[in-house]
Amino acid sequence: MGKIIRYLSKPVTRDLRKKMVFISGPRQVGKTTFALSFLKGTQAGHLAYLSWDNVHDRDKIKTAELPSKQPVVIFDEVHKFARWRSLVKGLYDKYHNSTRFIVTGSARLDYFSKGGDSLFGRYYHYRLHPFSLAEISKNPTLDHAFHLLQFGGFPEPYLSASEITLKRWQKERKQKIIYDDLRDLTLVKETSLLDLLVDALPARIGSPLSIKNLAEDLQVNHKTMERWLSILERLYISFRIAPFGSPKIRAVKKEQKLYLWDWSACENEGARFENMVACQLLKYCHFQEDVFGDSMELRYLRDTDKREVDFVVLKNKKAVFAVECRLSDTNLSPHIHYFSARTDIPKFYQVHLKEKDFGNETTIGRSLPLTHFVKELGLP
Repeated sequence: MGKIIRYLSKPVTRDLRKKMVFISGPRQVGKTTFALSFLKGTQAGHLAYLSWDNVHDRDKIKTAELPSKQPVVIFDEVHKFARWRSLVKGLYDKYHNSTRFIVTGSARLDYFSKGGDSLFGRYYHYRLHPFSLAEISKNPTLDHAFHLLQFGGFPEPYLSASEITLKRWQKERKQKIIYDDLRDLTLVKETSLLDLLVDALPARIGSPLSIKNLAEDLQVNHKTMERWLSILERLYISFRIAPFGSPKIRAVKKEQKLYLWDWSACENEGARFENMVACQLLKYCHFQEDVFGDSMELRYLRDTDKREVDFVVLKNKKAVFAVECRLSDTNLSPHIHYFSARTDIPKFYQVHLKEKDFGNETTIGRSLPLTHFVKELGLP
């Protein structure tokens, strides 16, 4: 496979001329490699790149020692420095006419930038996602889809195409997040329980999440479990989506569904496929927000009689389409018929992993392969 050009290259290049660019995302998603692509010639990996995780670079960061005559400077994982906001603000205010700044981090920089000295108006924030079908190929095939489903979208396991590499990578990544990132960024002491929580999440993909049951399983109170789940979201391990409702459908109102950024951790193939589609749709939502400034939401449809459609995408508070996931069933779900008659959602799709588009299109909705769905909607 040739070099994969990351989907954020053009917008980041554009915005870097105007302000600092913050790039956050899961550990091992390729943030450093992506940031280094903006360095020219011998700069890459040398003077213009400073990482908080490097002992020698750390001293330079603390003293605000800026590399001289570098058109682009990268600060990697600098949010682990308690005074990082003041540091980058001061450097930007002093050098922004001659130097461009990229700040990367595996924790949510939008969250950790809040409080203290304001950076408002000085940066654009992008969230870098794992590979998706559209990113790995301009003409994705069913083989691409199954490969992505099996190995996930993180560069190392995806490109290795090795089950052994995937398992070793998953183990090492979890250890780094729980015992390094968690320690550096939060006051949580119960790391062993967080480890157990991460292991418990894949079995809960695709169903409404019961925080009460999770809390009972780990023998902690509800408030503690909610706080832990929020921490895992800030560290890009998982994300939750809320229900979308209307009085006409007696929708559930509080139960959220949880998904993992690394869908390859799901053992059940149906849940893994649903999780992969959830990540594709979240990537689309974040792209629309980060690049165009739209307000996007990813939700799901479910009523009190347990009728459900997996996802609804909202743009500026208005539903634009809904998506149901089926591994191989090409016939439209009866739940699509039910909800289409009782909501204002204009389009319903049912995506599957069959080779052909069977033409099961009605005025209500359309059943089509995931590969066709990605191209038709122009997903990143």
